[in-house]
Amino acid sequence: MDKQQNIDFVLRTVEERDIRFVRLWFTDVLGRLKSFAISPEDLEVAFEEGIGFDGSSIEGFTAPEEADMLAFPDPSTFQVLPWRPSKDGVARVFCDIKKPDRTSFEGDPRACMRRMFHRAEAAGFIMNVGPEIEYYHFPDDHTPRPLDEAGYFDLTPSDSARDLRRDTVLMLEKMSIPVEYTFHSSGGSQHGISLRHAEALTTSDAIMTAKYIIKLEAFSSDIHASFMPKPIAGAPSSAMFLHQSLFDREGNNVFWGSEDTTYHLSDVAKHYMAGILAHAQEISAITNPTVNSYKRLGGGTSNDGPAYAMWGLRNRSAMIRVPIYKPGKQLSTRIELRTPDAMSNPYLVNAVTLAAGLDGIERKLELPPEPTPELIAGGERALAEAGFVRLPSSLDEALDYFEDSQFMKDALGEHIHAYFLKRKRSEWRKFASTVTEWELKHYFADA
Repeated sequence: MDKQQNIDFVLRTVEERDIRFVRLWFTDVLGRLKSFAISPEDLEVAFEEGIGFDGSSIEGFTAPEEADMLAFPDPSTFQVLPWRPSKDGVARVFCDIKKPDRTSFEGDPRACMRRMFHRAEAAGFIMNVGPEIEYYHFPDDHTPRPLDEAGYFDLTPSDSARDLRRDTVLMLEKMSIPVEYTFHSSGGSQHGISLRHAEALTTSDAIMTAKYIIKLEAFSSDIHASFMPKPIAGAPSSAMFLHQSLFDREGNNVFWGSEDTTYHLSDVAKHYMAGILAHAQEISAITNPTVNSYKRLGGGTSNDGPAYAMWGLRNRSAMIRVPIYKPGKQLSTRIELRTPDAMSNPYLVNAVTLAAGLDGIERKLELPPEPTPELIAGGERALAEAGFVRLPSSLDEALDYFEDSQFMKDALGEHIHAYFLKRKRSEWRKFASTVTEWELKHYFADA
């Protein structure tokens, strides 16, 4: 269906379904969902001319003297909101943000992902991504206390959120977002949801929608859903694992390698992985963008995030895991990127990891060998001597790599790179100047 056919379908649906409000969705640079509503009478004009708004009110967009922005709805993302009334209904549509001259706005994360997607397409590749998102349920938004004591995949009466997970899945499916499975994760009151793979831009939209619906369904049950990477010290952390693969224009999975009888990966897949590992330190600020993100990374266990830029077949503490190949399932050949967390902006995460992978393919970077269990057991010194690079251990360190990276400036564009760096440096300074409970406990009485 071409764009005009999509527009005609949307306009017809709005009329037939008695839609009274159309919410225009987009994200700021940090990945926070933004929205404003228009009447259905203005929708046709919005498709043709965009809807103007004040960009200076959105973090990371424009200065007050350059405030005028236009939101152009993407008709392929139109969905009626199933939780709103059927009479005088409400729909949503994701938007592309443009400048008054109708050129793409450099600070729009969705446009950043689209640019990288087109770059991959020009090289003959289509990126597919399947996300697995973890989160916690808490009694409210200021009490990080689990609501149950169930564990990974447990089916027990103490799993307090079975019905809530079911309702969340049903709501997502009504929004045309297919769910592969949901489960109780490792921590008490921690949950996971796996979405079916799709091309990268659609998946990024789906992640934003899923996070909103997870929070909305929890709120309707008087529960707070949190995507914070490490909300409880000593408890399992929450990640956003991304299963990535590249397809060609004929629908073949180019990550599949019939000659590799061990990993079943093609040279393209190995170069792609090598590219991500080569840029691992630079992309960390985007995949793990908060102070709390680095409470998760580096634990070295399956309940924590990766500490080193390494890969493995069964090693869940690796940055990249290769899921075990199932005979006859060539289309499912993929890698699992295990560093990102759900506090990140999915458009930017997919854009920079795709950029890193493409760089690996273009330069034919060699994939380093998979570290052996004995090498991993040898600890930091053994891994360092073997040439494995440690990932940043703090947001401050990650920003140092990010700031000096011309690769990241090219992947994100100067606008997003500069704003993100400025905003996150400020966030780190505020954290560094905060007196914590730990400091008071250990130093106050003896000072």
